[in-house]
Amino acid sequence: MSTATLEVSGTRPYRIHVGSGLLSNGALLAGQLRGRHVLLASDANVAPLHAERVIDALAGARPELAIARYTMPAGEHEKTLARFGEVLDALARLGATRDATVLALGGGVVGDLAGFAAACWMRGIDVVQLPTTLLAMVDSSVGGKTAVDLPAGKNLAGAFHPPRAVIADTSTLRTLPDRELRAGLAEVVKYGAIFDAGFLDWIGAHADALLARDDAALAAAIMRSCQYKAGVVERDPYEHGERALLNFGHTFAHAIEAEQGYAGAADGLNHGEAVAVGMVLAADLSARLELAPRGDGERLRGLLQRLELPTTLPSGLRPEALLARMRLDKKADAAGLRFILWTAAGRARVVAGVPEDPIIATLEAFRRDTPQPRLLHPRDPRPTPGGTAI
Repeated sequence: MSTATLEVSGTRPYRIHVGSGLLSNGALLAGQLRGRHVLLASDANVAPLHAERVIDALAGARPELAIARYTMPAGEHEKTLARFGEVLDALARLGATRDATVLALGGGVVGDLAGFAAACWMRGIDVVQLPTTLLAMVDSSVGGKTAVDLPAGKNLAGAFHPPRAVIADTSTLRTLPDRELRAGLAEVVKYGAIFDAGFLDWIGAHADALLARDDAALAAAIMRSCQYKAGVVERDPYEHGERALLNFGHTFAHAIEAEQGYAGAADGLNHGEAVAVGMVLAADLSARLELAPRGDGERLRGLLQRLELPTTLPSGLRPEALLARMRLDKKADAAGLRFILWTAAGRARVVAGVPEDPIIATLEAFRRDTPQPRLLHPRDPRPTPGGTAI
């Protein structure tokens, strides 16, 4: 499989590389380094699978490098200030200078945590994102948003810190658990939901191939998703406007994650699963506010179910508790709750001052023990607001 490259422009331009076997490409990896100090940050799931070949590739290309490793426990609940401090301590032990580089090898948790540490060490050193999950390849590794979670909410402490490069080795997806692959597909669906209804149709047509880890289908989905995100990041690097659209479904999702204590795979939904549920809730809220046709939301839910993703709230989460979490969301402001909603599939918008009653109604409607509305099959004609199929 050939390597595809995408240029991300802006005040700090960088390249996204997508292909198989890239973590063994010493010349590519070493070409991103300005100095001799390297900290490879990973987690206990990913490091045993991929860390050695990264280190071997780098050492082969540049034997003079000083390479240290930091390995954290896996899981969203580990994305804390305490772990952030451990990365800084590892940089201190390495004697990392201002031209040092942090290599973030793993999923979104590692990328967020290591990126935030890189943003803060000596007021900012390079980070190269080496995503090993589909979710990180199509979302969190691109754009430079880094953060850790606090007990009060997700990603409340962080910084914008664009990577020096993103190197997505698709061969790592072969070791990805099925559940994590599906979680990444939720973020792929998100790009179609907010930017391109035709992409939703493409995903539906290739759903079986994506679930079967077909290399060509996955590479196409990754590149197309990165193109959407990179375009938005170029136009709005600090999320003052259009970039907020990338949070479609995330206000609900972050509330779910915070309320379940970031339990993730252990006891609740992981991030991608929470986003899947959040998108269904956002589409339903859009229909309740008479912004969008309900049929588009039903089609979205059908597509997510074809990809074997959840579309209802986990048991035991009270709507009132989730609403309280949303009041602390970064997208809330003085006017009240602010959501990313849509007017139709592929057309998202920011809606401020959303009243709380319809939010509660949406949450109540999608509790796991509540009868769900009829589904349109994902391949059924998509109704327009006027009722004409397109």
